[in-house]
Amino acid sequence: MMNFINKQNKYVVYALGALALAILPLLLQGMGNFWVRIADMALLYVLLALGLNIVVGYAGLLDLGFVAFFAIGAYMYGLLASPHLAESFAWIAASFPAGLHLPIYLVIPAAALLAGVLGILLGAPTLKLRGDYLAIVTLGFGEIIRVFLNNLDHPVNITNGPKGLNQIDSIKFFGLNLGKPLEIGSYTLNSVTQYFYLFLALVLVSVVICHRLERSRIGRAWMAIREDEIAAKAMGINTRNMKLLAFGMGATFGGVSGAMFAAFQGFVSPESFSLMESVMIVAMVVLGGIGHLPGVILGAVLLSALPEVLRWVSGVFDLQLLTGGRLDASILRQLLIALAMIIVMLLRPRGLWPAPEHGKSLQPAAK
Repeated sequence: MMNFINKQNKYVVYALGALALAILPLLLQGMGNFWVRIADMALLYVLLALGLNIVVGYAGLLDLGFVAFFAIGAYMYGLLASPHLAESFAWIAASFPAGLHLPIYLVIPAAALLAGVLGILLGAPTLKLRGDYLAIVTLGFGEIIRVFLNNLDHPVNITNGPKGLNQIDSIKFFGLNLGKPLEIGSYTLNSVTQYFYLFLALVLVSVVICHRLERSRIGRAWMAIREDEIAAKAMGINTRNMKLLAFGMGATFGGVSGAMFAAFQGFVSPESFSLMESVMIVAMVVLGGIGHLPGVILGAVLLSALPEVLRWVSGVFDLQLLTGGRLDASILRQLLIALAMIIVMLLRPRGLWPAPEHGKSLQPAAK
């Protein structure tokens, strides 16, 4: 009977959560598109954090170059859904005079596949590295990708260098163009609101995939490697293949998120994929609760939305004027974010919403 009541309560919570998420963008839209854009970007960072959580949280592989896969997905979408390649290559212009504008069901899988393959290629030479050494190698990989994107505009212009790619198509499917407002009777759904529902659907699918992976034999193998790689190998786990699978799976999430980012922004440039972005994504996973899906989602939402909320606060209260011009608003905003992160990690060293500790039931009860 109690199990039935608990299940009922769980379903009620899920229903209320779904209703709140469905209404949220409509409420934010009434306050301005600025707030809906914050929610959209928060969902994209949740998608990124879920991908990194596979690598860091499940498999225990410290990856500081995860933003590279975000960049690869974004540029793949930008190249295949914009006129840039037709302007740079005559043979493409001969077949596609208006430029490459491939449909979403071709571009998104291509971005995910390329990111996944590169994730495996990154993992291959790092199989024997652990801890700080692995972090340094992945950090270098992330910077190499950014430098390549910044310089592949000569002798053949592929990425358009620091100027970036523009005129990127918005997402279109089933006759619906998310780049244009949608009229439903007398109510108008803005473009950013439509993207919110798309990103939310992707996040929900990703959460289900991550949850199933965590409970699967693959997930248990990853966690065994995370806890003790030598013991996992002694138990017969193919640590090499499991590590490569973790890198590939995590990179796939990054590629899809990057493609969504390019479609949402309509413009990408190397500046969007700096080292600081990688650090922030790692911070989202660690701050929320490493290896725990609800915690990772919470950390991603807080760290992606908090800077923008503080930007609004600094504008409303004119913090630069209050400090006598000694502190610029953007600097003060970063100081507040850093202070909040330090306080959280001091008070909650395992994260805001850590995974429940296993094995407590096996400990003898105190007499």
